[in-house]
Amino acid sequence: MPLDQDPLSTAIKWLDAGHAAALATVTGTWGSAPRPTGSQLVIREDGVFQGSVSGGCIEGAVITEALEVIASGEARQLEFGVSNAMAWDAGLACGGQIKIYLAPVTAKRSDLQKIRDLQSGGRAFVHAVNLESGADAVFLRGAKTSHTLSSIDLTAAVEAALRSDRSGLAGGHIFLHVHNPPLRLFLVGAVHIAQALIPIAEAAGYQVTVIDPRGAFSDDIRFPGTAVSTDWPDDALEAAPPDARAAVVTLTHDPKLDDAALKIALKSDAFYIGSLGSRKTHAARRKRLAALGFDENSLDRIHGPVGLAIAAKTPAEIAISIMAEIIRTLRGT
Repeated sequence: MPLDQDPLSTAIKWLDAGHAAALATVTGTWGSAPRPTGSQLVIREDGVFQGSVSGGCIEGAVITEALEVIASGEARQLEFGVSNAMAWDAGLACGGQIKIYLAPVTAKRSDLQKIRDLQSGGRAFVHAVNLESGADAVFLRGAKTSHTLSSIDLTAAVEAALRSDRSGLAGGHIFLHVHNPPLRLFLVGAVHIAQALIPIAEAAGYQVTVIDPRGAFSDDIRFPGTAVSTDWPDDALEAAPPDARAAVVTLTHDPKLDDAALKIALKSDAFYIGSLGSRKTHAARRKRLAALGFDENSLDRIHGPVGLAIAAKTPAEIAISIMAEIIRTLRGT
């Protein structure tokens, strides 16, 4: 979700316009809960809302509770499950459980702006909230921050949450809301598959960069609104090194371009590396890279032929298969 459309940004806009608002955050899920921990929903005093905490199952009940929170100015914790009559009425009949922290934010405009600014700056941080007292603090990755949230030292828990990219509880009552920079996807080759893959990747929350030194391919008409680098692939990737939150996919079929990118990607911490081409093409690719000194374990990191085997034929189908494999690799399934 673009940062200017997320619940925090919406809350800031509403507060600036003179509205009152409350923010609902999923603090725990079990079973088949449809939205992950950390998902948020912002609610205005007139019932208008943006975001999601359940994919539609319990939003109506949360909004009703939010209006009461806005009126009272007091935060509350909500819990929904199939054995809960309120949850059944709300529609959560699919077997899951959801815990939600609902807090007024009308007087916290500056706090929301601080979080939003950190997001915009690409910083990795955790917003920690004491669910019992409502006190909160922001922890930047690698920085020691004094706080009065709890008697326990949260440093290790914060770093672990950032590494796993999972929000959750520490000490039973401190909610650690993880804010990592967006996942990144580097597409080497300004081709039709890249055009089909970009909107899918962006919808999944990835920042996409297309890399192709061939000016006829990489123009604004073919890739409007997308970051495009016309540098040679190795230069482009060295300028923005792939890390553990990055995926690299080569699509050109041209060894001069694809191999240049793969040489950098294989030396990086990229969680996914994929290359378009047949099995024969991939075998030749491995042979070339082996001659450059890459061992079998390194070469096994390359998903080739790229994408899940779904008999994809069209650029759109191939794009879907690639994105599905990227997601599967990220989630470790």
